[in-house]
Amino acid sequence: MDRRLIRLLLFSPLGLRSVVQRLVRDDVRSSSSVVEGLCRRRAMSGAEGRRVYVTRRVPCPGVELLREAGCVVTQWDSDRPAPKDEIVRNVASIDALFCLLSDRIDEEVIEAAGPDLKVIGTMSVGYEHIALSACAKRGIKIGYTPDVLTEATAELAMALLLATSRKIPEAVAAVKSGEWSTWSPMWMCGKGLSNSTVGIVGLGRIGMAISRRIRPFGVEKLQYSGRTKKSYDHEVDAKLVSFDELLKSSDFVVASLPLEPQTKELFNKAAFDKMKKSAIFINISRGGLVNQNDLYDCLKAGRIRAAGLDVTTPEPLPTDHPLLQLKNCVVLPHIGSATVETRSAMAKLTARNILAGLSGQAMPSPLDISA
Repeated sequence: MDRRLIRLLLFSPLGLRSVVQRLVRDDVRSSSSVVEGLCRRRAMSGAEGRRVYVTRRVPCPGVELLREAGCVVTQWDSDRPAPKDEIVRNVASIDALFCLLSDRIDEEVIEAAGPDLKVIGTMSVGYEHIALSACAKRGIKIGYTPDVLTEATAELAMALLLATSRKIPEAVAAVKSGEWSTWSPMWMCGKGLSNSTVGIVGLGRIGMAISRRIRPFGVEKLQYSGRTKKSYDHEVDAKLVSFDELLKSSDFVVASLPLEPQTKELFNKAAFDKMKKSAIFINISRGGLVNQNDLYDCLKAGRIRAAGLDVTTPEPLPTDHPLLQLKNCVVLPHIGSATVETRSAMAKLTARNILAGLSGQAMPSPLDISA
């Protein structure tokens, strides 16, 4: 007999009778499917009647999981962020909070929630929007969504690399405006990835996923910078170099690292000045990694060739921002994880984190805030 089934028979609050009834009713030859179902029920049983506030309209599978578990869900039913006073008013006496990266979950929000708040699930990889010290002080568990958006974000990084290096937005605009008149040998010539040197700043999950996608384009050299040498760098034939060396020698520089106090505005005038004049800079991580005034000055003066950004500070970027006036800067509205499959997976993982936290079980993706 399945060992997990034995444990459920002996210790599950669902009881021996419930387990036997399921086995008889389903007439199963294997107990594995019953075990999985009972495990889910046990996880959900601790969440029944718990109050959860969802700060935005999110993919249905996430909210459905919460409701199926018996949670009482209140939701800000809009694609736009909930105003701060709306969040403060709605978090009163909740047990769990389902939030997004664009929500500022500061000490005021946590204080307004009161002592019942036990879990915060953020539908994001980033967590700088949450007052971690306040959560740690109150013993609030936090779950986040790494891994599930890795592939989608790496795909978007490749799209930005190609769009920026091959002047794709500029070329599309030329077609629509009538600038396209005839074929010209030098018109719209961009920079190719083939035989180039690509530098990845931060060879984590997303950095590796980008590297795997870049290799087939025939790059000559792939290098990365970081605190330590990665044991898996041989999988993409990448070489660890210093940050300065990466900037000086790379044709493409891709920022793929978290925003921390030591990485804030890491890409500033000093960094851009070290890059090749023909270099292209790509940021798919966090807008705070870049001093945007310095980036604008460098692009405007031609000190680097071009830049592609999926993240900015602030978000959304004002329509009159100087970066948006440059032809050699491609700006996207933070769509790295924007595939239907990925966003649904993020919503479901956020819900599972919340349910596990409410049930006193280990979260699938907990954020360690003990340090």
